[in-house]
Amino acid sequence: MTSRIARSLALAAYLLATGCSSLPPATDRVPSTAFQDTEGTLLGRAIAPHRAEHPGRSGIHPLERPLEAFVARGVLASAAERSLDVQYYIWHHDTTGTLLFEALWDAAQRGVRVRLLLDDNNTSGLDPTIAALDAHPNIEVRLFNPFPHRDLRALDYLTDFGRTNRRMHNKSFTADNQATIVGGRNVGDEYYGAEGPVVFADLDVLAIGPVVREVSAVFDLYWNSESAYPAILLTGPAPAGAEETLRASFAAMRATPGAARYLEALRATPLAEQFRRGTVSVEWTTARVVHDDPSKVLGKADRSELLMSRLARMVGKPGHSFDVISPYFVPGAEGTATLTDLVAQGVKVRVLTNSLAATDVSAVHAGYAKRRADLLRGGVALYELKPTAQAEAAQGVRSTFGGSSAASLHAKTFAIDGQRLFVGSFNMDPRSAALNTEMGVVVDSPALAAGVTHAFEKVIPGAAYEVRLDADGRLVWIERTAAGERRYDTDPETGAGRRIGVGLMSVLPIEWLL
Repeated sequence: MTSRIARSLALAAYLLATGCSSLPPATDRVPSTAFQDTEGTLLGRAIAPHRAEHPGRSGIHPLERPLEAFVARGVLASAAERSLDVQYYIWHHDTTGTLLFEALWDAAQRGVRVRLLLDDNNTSGLDPTIAALDAHPNIEVRLFNPFPHRDLRALDYLTDFGRTNRRMHNKSFTADNQATIVGGRNVGDEYYGAEGPVVFADLDVLAIGPVVREVSAVFDLYWNSESAYPAILLTGPAPAGAEETLRASFAAMRATPGAARYLEALRATPLAEQFRRGTVSVEWTTARVVHDDPSKVLGKADRSELLMSRLARMVGKPGHSFDVISPYFVPGAEGTATLTDLVAQGVKVRVLTNSLAATDVSAVHAGYAKRRADLLRGGVALYELKPTAQAEAAQGVRSTFGGSSAASLHAKTFAIDGQRLFVGSFNMDPRSAALNTEMGVVVDSPALAAGVTHAFEKVIPGAAYEVRLDADGRLVWIERTAAGERRYDTDPETGAGRRIGVGLMSVLPIEWLL
């Protein structure tokens, strides 16, 4: 062990001295694009009559329940006949991650072309699986903004921080260029209600119609971008026996009691039954994709090519209401001024984010906490999700197994004037605005926007603490319970050590990183 540490330290010293952190030349990056002639596929034939009845409109079905979000992805993977284009920031090697890897593999076995684009920030330990998948003749894996040093990634942060600090945060899952899922969920048990200590309250939309072609165009833009590297250049070729090892891992996962319970729960979901009967409800409306240009991670994107600019042009300024749900809410000085100016102009602004006890990133909470008093003085209503809130209380969804998993907010959505809804990967923080790439859809839907309004009026007050200023201008947290209101003078359900740590981080000049 001592010799290994010594070798690692020596290598680190050498790399820091030489600045060595070079990526391999992407000589094998062959351009490809989404198939356009897919009307004759199973999905195309099923969707065609409905599209004909709603020309120019897209069909939208919200995916609030974690189990049903997984069911929708599984159905698309099973139904695909020509292509699966899949793009994610995080893909965990857990129950749901393994099951979805298997779904991609099974599709490829049927002859489906699978293109899998993963941000490389969260692929540590996945190289053998990625190499095995990539070795399949119908699967190609690319890694976005990769790390040259596979086992010592921290060195790449040290030697190439300006690049590696910028990540692809996009999430999309598209089958046959006919149906797609876009939203806030990555791939992992916490996103899809599998057994575990945390259930994320999240939101995606399943979409059909013209908006799917827009999602595919964004995927192609990233897939063929300068920052997308063929995985084999980083992982090396799969070793002999890799396919057998991969298949064995699929079988072993399915044989676990947890996976068996999860699969049974999936089959019992209402959405699974609706797919079987062909009765999934969609709202036909106008939906448009908004996204960053992938060159953003290289610092090359023009401001007009950023999601923030495109979103502003698309939706305009709120006229009377702006309801925001964001797990990592760091408005900064400029954002705080913008929100309070809206209030001064007569716009009702309400924000739901994670409480300190519910957040999984304390540093981000520190960036938000330093702005709370200014937001409240400016008339913004603030709510912080309670960690004890079950998924049902947090976002109108039922708890997967009836257990006591803690809830943490992960949905990124906002409603404007009760008319339009954004759903996607964009957090209202400096990282989403300036560093990471993001994408989402803007849906013209009073019905969906009303769902957010209803949540703020009927659900969120019971699932979250309302933050207020008392008569002396000090922060207080109000919890509504069956026995009445309970007041806290410090962040509820947190220890002094954690609060002190957040306080210290809030004075550090790190807001631009959050």
